[in-house]
Amino acid sequence: MTIRLVDRITPWRIAANPVKGAGEAYMDGRLVIEDGDIQSFLDLIGHNARWDADNPTRVALWRAQRIGSKLDVWNWQRRSKRNVAHHYDLSGSLYDLFLDQDRQYSCAYFQRADTSLEQAQFDKKAHIAAKLSLEPGQRVLDIGCGWGGMALYLHEVADVDVLGITLSEEQLKIARARAAAAGVADRVQFELMDYRNVTGRFDRIVSVGMFEHVGPPHYRTFFRKCCDLLTPDGVMLLHTIGRADGPGATDPWLAKYIFPGGYVPALSQIVPEIERSYLWLTDLEVLRLHYAYTLEAWLDRVNRNRAAIVALYDERFVRMWQFYLAASISAFRHDGHCVHQLQLTRKRDAVPIVRDYMLAGERALNASGPEASTNVAGKDSWRNEAAKDPTHAS
Repeated sequence: MTIRLVDRITPWRIAANPVKGAGEAYMDGRLVIEDGDIQSFLDLIGHNARWDADNPTRVALWRAQRIGSKLDVWNWQRRSKRNVAHHYDLSGSLYDLFLDQDRQYSCAYFQRADTSLEQAQFDKKAHIAAKLSLEPGQRVLDIGCGWGGMALYLHEVADVDVLGITLSEEQLKIARARAAAAGVADRVQFELMDYRNVTGRFDRIVSVGMFEHVGPPHYRTFFRKCCDLLTPDGVMLLHTIGRADGPGATDPWLAKYIFPGGYVPALSQIVPEIERSYLWLTDLEVLRLHYAYTLEAWLDRVNRNRAAIVALYDERFVRMWQFYLAASISAFRHDGHCVHQLQLTRKRDAVPIVRDYMLAGERALNASGPEASTNVAGKDSWRNEAAKDPTHAS
């Protein structure tokens, strides 16, 4: 591998703040990779700084950032909406260029490493639906509903009513258009709303890829609110990126350019607040390499669609996106990053005492395959509905 630094100041900037300095240098064209690519470069760095008992280098590199990250995780309501808009209100065409056709922007579930992205994202929805143990007519809350794919899927496979909430105005437009196009807007509804403002009771709560935006100072508020919203026999499934290596820090480059206010929690930070909210942790699954496979599929699509992304934004943006995805792959391959799926209930007997029901439910859902769903691959009439909105950026 050969890299070239184009000026004398760049090495000093990287030395002063390695991740931020390297990220900005790559974005600006001051760090040029002449032999290899950004993924192989960051994979090499990640391997050398890997989380491992025999690698003290990694610990030393992160201590200073833990101190500097304390203020960035206070996500009050107004700040939360601004942080979400920074990332999720980008052009819809960008996400079409690297996500699956259902726009699932979270870790997929790979039955095998060579599973297609479309299949793995479908399997992720089935995996989660099985853990929710849904029954027809139940009321479901989707916290951080994205572009509506999970909410529409749950309604379709289980005949449930769903309220999806988001802080992204662009995601809201798409989600509502999808529900209208599918003819289910009366049963799958979407609102621009902070989780702290939701009222009522729900038989089920699902939250996928949103908890990373809550922030440790608000964990108690989040879980107590979820407890209040659940019916006595209710079930919640929380899907979040996590740390196997204990509390850490969001690197400053990611916080500035990609996810302001974002923070990946350790279980040791989550579980105490679950306990204080009088919720039962009835099931916990750790997905290790699944997100690495997901991110690799996304980066491959970004690289293949580079010209189209440059046309949407510019060269600096596409280099920023490549650095973001490549750095994330390294985090899941070499650092302590993983994904946690936590099943929570208010009562100890709200779900069966053995896990067989999950496996049976998942097998039944997977039998249909991604092409069978009316709101995924090949069934995108919702795009025409969204295009009718003159303010929609796609």
